[in-house]
Amino acid sequence: MSELLLSPEHRYAKIIKEKLNEDGSELSVLNLGPTHPATHGIFQNILLMDGERILEAEPTIGYIHRAFEKIAENRPFYQITPLTDRMNYCSSPINNMGWWMTLEKLLGIEVPKRAQYLRVIVMELARITDHLICNSILGVDTGAYTGFLYVFQFREKIYEIYEEICGARLTTNMGRIGGFERDWSPEAFKKLDTFLEEFPVAWKEFENLFERNRIFIDRTVNVGAISAEKAMAYGFTGPNLRAAGVDYDVRVAQPYSSYEDFDFIVPVGKSGDTYDRFCVRNAEVWESLSIIRQALDKMPPGNEYHAEVPDYYLPPKEDVYTSMESLIYHFKIVMGEVPVPVAEIYHPVEGGNGEIGFYLVTDGSRTPYRLHFRRPCFIYYQAYPEMIKGALLSDAIVILSSLNVIAGELDA
Repeated sequence: MSELLLSPEHRYAKIIKEKLNEDGSELSVLNLGPTHPATHGIFQNILLMDGERILEAEPTIGYIHRAFEKIAENRPFYQITPLTDRMNYCSSPINNMGWWMTLEKLLGIEVPKRAQYLRVIVMELARITDHLICNSILGVDTGAYTGFLYVFQFREKIYEIYEEICGARLTTNMGRIGGFERDWSPEAFKKLDTFLEEFPVAWKEFENLFERNRIFIDRTVNVGAISAEKAMAYGFTGPNLRAAGVDYDVRVAQPYSSYEDFDFIVPVGKSGDTYDRFCVRNAEVWESLSIIRQALDKMPPGNEYHAEVPDYYLPPKEDVYTSMESLIYHFKIVMGEVPVPVAEIYHPVEGGNGEIGFYLVTDGSRTPYRLHFRRPCFIYYQAYPEMIKGALLSDAIVILSSLNVIAGELDA
């Protein structure tokens, strides 16, 4: 039987036997996952160990495969949003907005400037949530629980803003084709103002807790480093690529939702190690706060929150009960009677972990002919075995945490 067809355990057993014959040293096989708490998700790594040192690693995914792309081929376009929620569930609104923008590109819909700014605000809130979880959990994985407990309360405050906008918290199903399903309430803006006042103080304290902490520095500097060339070869994007020194950000390279209206810096690192990934995410949180403040200051007057596209935007339910025209539009949209162009398009957005892309092929029917999600976690997780080779087991945990591998993006 070919060695490639053997399971990692069988191949490693052969290596262990050969190694013993060479120098008598003892090797072992260790399963890291799929249910280990430090993996923060259901995926497996089979490690060949020499004591605490990792010699080889083989990742295994598929434990939560949900066939999202195949399901999407049988769903009307507006019913696909809940699927996007469940990829990177730490920043669901970015996935939601990316999907709506893909459809708007397909249909040639121009979203009102105010709705675009509202989208920018909620996407940057989601980015803050994503980085907050990643960096605070990295602290936990290096032995510092306090920072996590302290800043996690602010994720709750962001979720309360989500609730005011759409009624949901984690899997948000937020927005509609052309904008939002309803205007933001005064309470949403009030909670946003409170967050912008209180969170920066806490985030600065969080940074001070870690960035010059000797134990944290020893655990993260020169750990899991990857060069810019290798990161690009693997297809890295987002904070993990920028930590290696490449200043690629979709918001700058291919602006969407009026991101060109805002001034912000794209933070970059140098060494591409765990410490740089941590610092880049910290810096991006400050840029997100700046973008949110700019969006509020530049917010166009009025109350426009969606484009005037009755063929694709569900009318208010109270109108459906009293107006025949609204009832007809509601029926046509729900039953998929409104044709869509035959097209092949790709639309990327800057997610919490990198470039989230939607590759959509349509044949004019009420459902996609083909839909593929570009999931950044799935792409950069392929580099993990190389990044931990030669490292200690404790380093492997920290490296995985700093990459911020979200299991929902591994199995679409």
